[in-house]
Amino acid sequence: MSSLSTSLSGAAVPGAQDSGAATPGAGTQPPSSASPTPSSATAPQASAQPGTHAAPSPTFSPLYQQIKALIMRSLQSGEWKPGEMIPSEMELAARYKVSQGTVRKAIDELAAENLVARRQGKGTFVTTHHEDVVKFRFLRLVPDEGEPHYGASHVLECKRLRAPAEIARLLDIRTGDSVVQIRRVLNFSGESTVLDEIWLLGANFKGLTAEKLTEWKGPMYALFEAEFGTRMIRASEKIRAVAADETAAELLSVPVGSPLLSVERVSYTYGDRPVEVRRGLYVTTKHYYQNDLS
Repeated sequence: MSSLSTSLSGAAVPGAQDSGAATPGAGTQPPSSASPTPSSATAPQASAQPGTHAAPSPTFSPLYQQIKALIMRSLQSGEWKPGEMIPSEMELAARYKVSQGTVRKAIDELAAENLVARRQGKGTFVTTHHEDVVKFRFLRLVPDEGEPHYGASHVLECKRLRAPAEIARLLDIRTGDSVVQIRRVLNFSGESTVLDEIWLLGANFKGLTAEKLTEWKGPMYALFEAEFGTRMIRASEKIRAVAADETAAELLSVPVGSPLLSVERVSYTYGDRPVEVRRGLYVTTKHYYQNDLS
């Protein structure tokens, strides 16, 4: 997709420490593998000597943010996999030696970010890319009529190669490191609508082939999650208007020079690690790109 631009951008209030020892219970870990407890929200400071300037004090995150980070660490390590239920607020409070209210506030943020979902009367579960609440976060193309839905994917090629300099920079790897390149066309209602060029970290997607992509029925991110253990949790995008070159025009069945929407995305997994660069050309005669701001 030579027409696509390569200038993609990757894209304290101290909390009070809860006191008291944790009560053993379900969801806690044995002492030999105990989870780290949050750091103290305050630290002693030496008194400044006359005539000297006091050193700036360290900045600490609120206690619930520390608990959120610890839960994220467990999600990243795979302790609780997509679709699985995480321990209850009470169990997590005992595990991390904090109040249940602190845990609830941390989970509230994780739920707002669609990393977990509360289910009434059942508990809190790790979300998956199979769920509408998650999969439609990354599908922003909405039809003028009808509900959002995934189109049929026609894979043009899937190959492993060495990362060019610009892709390596966006994926935070070295030039020449292994990457997987995918080119595909998405068809909506039988019409070619999106031409995608996708670059993935080679180390994360060993064994990914065009056959696997073709056989998979569902969102591509759900495949990445289920088969390769890589979950996309956020993305940064750049959008601009471009004109279709000969290659894009042929694959999208539009005249050369037709207006297209260029969407350039860098997707991240846990730890804010970039794992995908995606460059798409969109035909918007029957669709529009929707982004909800909050």
